[in-house]
Amino acid sequence: MGKHTKQNDGKRRSVSEDYARAVRKSSSSCCCSPEPRGVVAQLANYSDEEIAALPPEAMASSFGCGNPLALLDVQPGDVVLDLGCGAGIDLLLAAKKVGHTGKVIGVDMTDAMIAKARENIAAAGLTNVEVRKGIIEDLPVGDASIDLVISNCVINLSPEKPRVFAEIARVLKPGGRMLISDIVVEDLPAEMTGNRRLYSSCLAGAITEKAYLDGLRKAGLEEAEVKDRLIYDIPQIEALIGSELHEAGTGCCNGTGDAFAKHWAPRLQGKVASMKVAARKP
Repeated sequence: MGKHTKQNDGKRRSVSEDYARAVRKSSSSCCCSPEPRGVVAQLANYSDEEIAALPPEAMASSFGCGNPLALLDVQPGDVVLDLGCGAGIDLLLAAKKVGHTGKVIGVDMTDAMIAKARENIAAAGLTNVEVRKGIIEDLPVGDASIDLVISNCVINLSPEKPRVFAEIARVLKPGGRMLISDIVVEDLPAEMTGNRRLYSSCLAGAITEKAYLDGLRKAGLEEAEVKDRLIYDIPQIEALIGSELHEAGTGCCNGTGDAFAKHWAPRLQGKVASMKVAARKP
């Protein structure tokens, strides 16, 4: 199953720092704050109605690659767990679906994201949502306590994906289901895998679609299958790199983020896809 190592902890720390910096920029007056994220608004399958019902800050601080609730049948009374909930867009949408008899739990490791999620929950007036601090490789959630697991472009960031898959299997109730939106890659060049910004942009840490499905099955989940798939073209890859972490670690509005995206996107043409993958606990 693996164990925590200094290298893995270092990757998590770098990702957390990058996303904390990105969420602070998204709510600042900086001229390069996207409104809303191009990838989220155009590629992630959120309806205009869903977006309109959310607090503006929730969408502005979202870093997803797909709507994990779009193909999931959420029922009133369900308990939903969001892995790497970020600023909480999917928490808010799920909370409306489960109603007052249900519950939604979000887990995130970044304090700035947790604070933003709690602000958005309060702004939406919801009382059936809870955000907990933790890592998705060691979830602060009880065994067999969750009906539905969702996640939006987060598992690719984990340096210990088999642990994440095992944790999903652990927390789901028998018969419980998961639907994950995530990035997968094929034949990623070795020169890209060690690039910190490509890692935090959801590319360098991504695995193949086959490895993803095999990992879920090895963890004991059944009926693992891809429900939807979008292969990104060059402009969409540029948007993924540029809008997910716009100019992370650089000065505001100096254009280096866009240049970075334009440099790497052609090398990834035909290799990057977002998918929605489902599975069930026996």
